Amino acid sequence: MASTVTSTNNLSLRSILEKDKLTGPNFLDWERNLMIVLRHERKWYVLEEPLGEAPPANAPAAARNAHKKHSDDLLDVACLMLATMSPDLQAGLINTNAYDMIRQLRDMFQTQARTERYDATKAFNECKMVRGTSVSDHVMKMKRHLDHLERLGHPVPLQLATDTILNSLSEDYRPFVVNYNMNNMEKTIAELHSMLKTAELNMGNKNKTKDVLMVKDGGVRKKNGQASTSKGKGPVQAIQSAPKKGKGKGKGKKVKPNKARTENRCFICNEIGHWRQNCPKRHEADHPQWVGKGSGKASVLIGKAVVIVLIGKE
Repeated sequence: MASTVTSTNNLSLRSILEKDKLTGPNFLDWERNLMIVLRHERKWYVLEEPLGEAPPANAPAAARNAHKKHSDDLLDVACLMLATMSPDLQAGLINTNAYDMIRQLRDMFQTQARTERYDATKAFNECKMVRGTSVSDHVMKMKRHLDHLERLGHPVPLQLATDTILNSLSEDYRPFVVNYNMNNMEKTIAELHSMLKTAELNMGNKNKTKDVLMVKDGGVRKKNGQASTSKGKGPVQAIQSAPKKGKGKGKGKKVKPNKARTENRCFICNEIGHWRQNCPKRHEADHPQWVGKGSGKASVLIGKAVVIVLIGKE
């Protein structure tokens, strides 16, 4: 029963090789899938170790059994490899064992592997973050390049990978990079990713605070630098005040009448509407000796003007 379940699992896992058969350009992906299947079946060793000479007949049973198992596994893997490649490749490798087959395939597609490694390294080093985009998306993109290089058999050291990622960030993260280097931090890619997401969140909060302060200080800033201070729930619109009439001093101003001035009663004539100094009868009160004489002069103050009145003889 256990043997049946194991066989079913093996067939299910081998389906990943059947979906994408080896044609040449996809050699690296095909080899990676082959490694996954053979490690699951405990047969990857036949591609790493040659079979060797068969033990003599008088050798211990354990040695003879181990050699037979290795030979059987080598045959199974060879059949699996041939079944999952194109007919053109099958024709040239039909009589080759699995150990020699994998080496011939690597030699055939070595140039392709070198080119792919070069392209992956170039993409990783030239990847730059665009200002205003998500730092999380950028780090995940860099991580995919690192994973690709590792699958090609050329993993990037952690410190070099970290320095490359920090150097690829936009100018907004320069303070973060300086702080990271000054504190001699050594973080994994996952830890660095988490720190950068926190820094991005803090930067967003600072920008919101600046916007609020701008609104409080001078209203909503327009493109021409003017501020709108209109209130309400509707859209903010710039309000232009009408030009004032009269640019000179004292012009264009409406002076409200002084109620207290119009209601004051003159102390001389006891009439309302003027002050004492403007009273026409002031000369009679100030110079009573002039009243009734044949000749003389009387000064009558009307408003702010002084009028000289000549009084003739009777």
